[in-house]
Amino acid sequence: MSDAAEAALPVAAAADTGLWKRSLLWLLFLGPFFFLSYGYANSRAALSGVATSVVFAWETAIPLLPWTIVPYWSIDLLYGLAFLLCASARQVDRLALRLLTAQLVSVACFLLFPLRFAFERPPIDGPFGGLFDLLAGFDKPYNQAPSLHIGLLVILWARFAAGRRGPALLCVHAWALLIGVSVLTTYQHHFIDVPTGALVGALCLWLWPDEETPPLAAWRLTRDPRRRQLAARYLAAAAALGAVAFGCGGGGGALWLLWGSVALSLTGLCYLGFGTAGLQKTRGRPSVGAALLLAPYIAGAWLNARLWTRRHPTPDHIADGVHAGRLPDAGSMRAGGFTGLVDLSAELPAPRGPWQYTGLPMLDLVAPTPRQLQDAAHRIEQARRHGPLLVCCALGYSRSACAVAAWLVLTGRSPDVDHAIATLRRQRPQVVLGPAHRAALQACADAHQDVHAA
Repeated sequence: MSDAAEAALPVAAAADTGLWKRSLLWLLFLGPFFFLSYGYANSRAALSGVATSVVFAWETAIPLLPWTIVPYWSIDLLYGLAFLLCASARQVDRLALRLLTAQLVSVACFLLFPLRFAFERPPIDGPFGGLFDLLAGFDKPYNQAPSLHIGLLVILWARFAAGRRGPALLCVHAWALLIGVSVLTTYQHHFIDVPTGALVGALCLWLWPDEETPPLAAWRLTRDPRRRQLAARYLAAAAALGAVAFGCGGGGGALWLLWGSVALSLTGLCYLGFGTAGLQKTRGRPSVGAALLLAPYIAGAWLNARLWTRRHPTPDHIADGVHAGRLPDAGSMRAGGFTGLVDLSAELPAPRGPWQYTGLPMLDLVAPTPRQLQDAAHRIEQARRHGPLLVCCALGYSRSACAVAAWLVLTGRSPDVDHAIATLRRQRPQVVLGPAHRAALQACADAHQDVHAA
């Protein structure tokens, strides 16, 4: 099927199922709400005589490019067209809720921390002058950080990019980049507005994922002391990183540090209450919102895994075609001849390929629950029947080892937990299974025996 035909499918689906009516109702609410709330924040800033600006010295070198007013204005058209790309009522509602949330968060920031654009824009004549005049009639030099334009762009880019491939996807990326640059080259925003706006957009994607349960609905404050301890460590590290960023007095380095602080904060909250729902890993990949927000943490987790396993990168055969190891890349999967992958990591993206993929996300450094182990053992037994199987987590030393141990016990390959752990350590000496893992394995084994005894 061609890219053009594939791109037309969601539009046809929307027309056939009457989703356009639902979309129209949302637009009838979102349109007026946008202009009223945005205009209110603008008026408040103007009446207050706001003069504060956040500007980097190098921004004076940014040229004014009148023609970029065209991509700047195009976001208004994309705002409405995005609803036609939704293939279900759920997608329509999630898109609308993302746009509404971005509006609410941004306007709240405009009211709490009003800023003004510092540069004078010279008069613009020619074919693009009318578009600038039209913009100036509504948009005053306020409502700066976070850029609502950029926040909405991130949301719309994710909707337009979903399901696209090849030239169509390249066009989406290129036009989104052009819109993003245009907020600077039309003298509408300073640079600080761009990353803060992108943060708001990513947050909205994360809050309202297309497929996963919204993380706020999944929140359950953990009673597990280990998870609370890890949450405290991540949140403390996030606070320290944020303090260093603010102590730097601005600059590009501070923005990178703040991104890391956001990623560590969200990771800490996942341990505290969101669980794996906060990491939003589905079919081996995090959602777009989670990938954007957690990129520093994901990169750090990947680097940490590679450093710990650099002397033992290959998986080990445990029994009957089942191997345990670190999360592989596609080349390792092909080199090992694996036909299946059982992935227990919640924080790292899995390789894609022709093998059968089974994802059972589990938090790192936390012992799995007996129910998780039972589910993992069942999935391992099912998947191994199709050929060589790799059971993995970030390092291949705890979560995957615990799952394989449960499989050994529940399938009768080991008579008890001690024998299963001994088998694992004989085949893969690096495994780390502490008292909490052993207790979970024993509870899983006991529950299995009780069911069969009944």
